[in-house]
Amino acid sequence: MDPILKLALQTLEQNKQAIVFVPSRASAEKTAEEIAKLTAFQLPELEHEILKAASTPTKQCRKLSHAIKKGVAFHHAGLLQKQKELVEDEFRSGKIKIICATPTLAAGLSLPVFRVIIKSLKRFSGSWGMDWIPVLEYLQMAGRAGRPEYESYGEAICIAKDEAEKEEIHERYVLGKPEAIYSKLAVEPVLRTYLLSLISSGIIRDRNSMKEFFSKTFWAYQFKDLEKLEAIMEKMLHLLEEWGFITIVGSVDAGFVSANELNQEKLRPTPLGKRTSELYLDPLTARHLLDCLAVFDPEKNAFSLLQMISHTLEMRPLLRVKSKEQDAIQEELTKRYAFLLKEEPGAYDIEYDDFVSSVKTALFFDSWIDEKDEDFLLEKFDIRPGEIRVKQETADWLLYAAEELAALQDKSLAVKEIRKLRLRVQHGVREELLILLKFEGIGRIRSRKLYSHNIKDAGDIRKTDLTTLSQLLGKAVAESLKKQVGEEVKQVPEGKRKGQTSILKY
Repeated sequence: MDPILKLALQTLEQNKQAIVFVPSRASAEKTAEEIAKLTAFQLPELEHEILKAASTPTKQCRKLSHAIKKGVAFHHAGLLQKQKELVEDEFRSGKIKIICATPTLAAGLSLPVFRVIIKSLKRFSGSWGMDWIPVLEYLQMAGRAGRPEYESYGEAICIAKDEAEKEEIHERYVLGKPEAIYSKLAVEPVLRTYLLSLISSGIIRDRNSMKEFFSKTFWAYQFKDLEKLEAIMEKMLHLLEEWGFITIVGSVDAGFVSANELNQEKLRPTPLGKRTSELYLDPLTARHLLDCLAVFDPEKNAFSLLQMISHTLEMRPLLRVKSKEQDAIQEELTKRYAFLLKEEPGAYDIEYDDFVSSVKTALFFDSWIDEKDEDFLLEKFDIRPGEIRVKQETADWLLYAAEELAALQDKSLAVKEIRKLRLRVQHGVREELLILLKFEGIGRIRSRKLYSHNIKDAGDIRKTDLTTLSQLLGKAVAESLKKQVGEEVKQVPEGKRKGQTSILKY
């Protein structure tokens, strides 16, 4: 018998609970299904609750419901938030005995875990192939076992394929020391974001206050070389000035400038810089959005804006292009090449892989707003319902930011197109349904039902009898819809009622 299955069954025989950590989402699902086949539990009420958590149950939902019925669950970033919470709560209650999870469950949760089983301590690391995970990550996983509020002790068991790997695991992890923790300010996107924020909020007003502030950070304590630190910050200042987010007041273009004169130059945010900071955007992303919007043409389709927001740091992790997909993605890119707002980098450019991944991510969004269902998206793009929700939220934020930046640049046509696209991404619909989405209680599925029956706007709703609407939407929703349309009519001046159908404003 597979050692994972054997250890899981031993845990159940002791009437204890366990987490099985595996490297991937697919592995979490497969392992949970295999363990579930061996248990005798019957929990039909949990099966029903899991399916209820999704508006439209997907293939993944059904997999989870079948496993959870047998007291076993999987947990990863692809689950809906409600499903994650249900799995965690029912594990705490003791109904769920085994969770098969990716390392995302390793931090921040205290659960009644007696045994942690770690399937592998290696992860795929790009061009380097499989590599050992950090000691800190191992400690996070192993640390889920034997929490003092639940157990007097716990067990963490790592699976080794042979004696040599067993020795390696013992030396590297059981006897190993955790890696040093480094300041996040050393990462360039973080530094430029915080520097702009500090200038925008008035905390930093000149170079003296900048040096004083950063000299007290953990980064400075760790870095020690203050001169090199100041050179890095100086580089960031000039980038922010070049991108149009700050002005350096009193700067001298030529000639000798003393250190004292340099330090007294005032650092001020521009309106663009202040709004970028308020939107919590990386300045590099804001500059990217502004550059794309500068060449945006309303004649281009939604793919232009979708690829624009997909090619940002904030959208990461992007949907990775697998080897077998390369030709298909390239073909799709060729069809849409004219819609790109920035030139495609060369095949040997360091950014090329990210660019291709951004195209796949944009194609996913394009399918979503074309009303493709979640099972189709899972099959086509290998993206799960929970990931779809996260991507939707990120896209909404980035589109809102783009809308705000476009408004500052007086690009009214771009603002109008972005607002429409935001609604489409929020609901996953084609543009023709936007008018119906204005009504409370009408979402993706109900609006499509109405449209398919030639009910396309407020005027059509008024003309349709309540019985027909009830058959399509249910009585409560139909009555609410009729009431909303009736109230809306009352608010419209008598002389303007005739012929009014469009009620959605952009």
